[in-house]
Amino acid sequence: MAIQAVVFDFGGVLIDWNRDYLYQQLIPDESERRWFLDNVCKMEWVVQQDGGQTIEAGTAELIALHPGHEALIRAFYARWPEMVAGVLDEGVALMERLERADVPLFGLTNWSAETFPYAWERFDVLRRFREVVVSGRVGLVKPDPRIFALMFDEIEKHLPGVQPSELVFIDDNLHNAQAATALGWHGIHHTDASSTEAQLRALKLAF
Repeated sequence: MAIQAVVFDFGGVLIDWNRDYLYQQLIPDESERRWFLDNVCKMEWVVQQDGGQTIEAGTAELIALHPGHEALIRAFYARWPEMVAGVLDEGVALMERLERADVPLFGLTNWSAETFPYAWERFDVLRRFREVVVSGRVGLVKPDPRIFALMFDEIEKHLPGVQPSELVFIDDNLHNAQAATALGWHGIHHTDASSTEAQLRALKLAF
């Protein structure tokens, strides 16, 4: 079947978000910084907020576990914008080529409902998708199949009768791409724009 739509993850594909952008200022020593980000403000904790837990609750919970790091923990969301460097130009250029070719585009992102508005307001590329599903708003995170089901429902409103095999999902997280593939979509693990473009063209997408 021909590809009918492409779904983009945002962070790491279109938006340059990295905890190091903030914490290299706060913890100059690389080994100390890596320990902190691997053991305190680790991604498993970030995903809790991405899944709908409030920043206030998540911060309090982590401080209770690591009271000696309270200032560094509070900085995570207090200075969260400093983790966002801007757009990833090559990823945006790829998205724009698909857009010009009239390929229906959708967004599926793991993102806190409280921080997502910052990016939504500042990066117009995010407002150019037909529909966007934000994990923090729906209380589910990738790779949970249920969030893909919600995305599919939104796509089907625009493309009645669309089949999973007619959808592509692009994500910089391998597990998320694999989850899409397991559901019958074409999951692409995004490592760089040229590789992703080659995989899209292998699926006979003309853009």
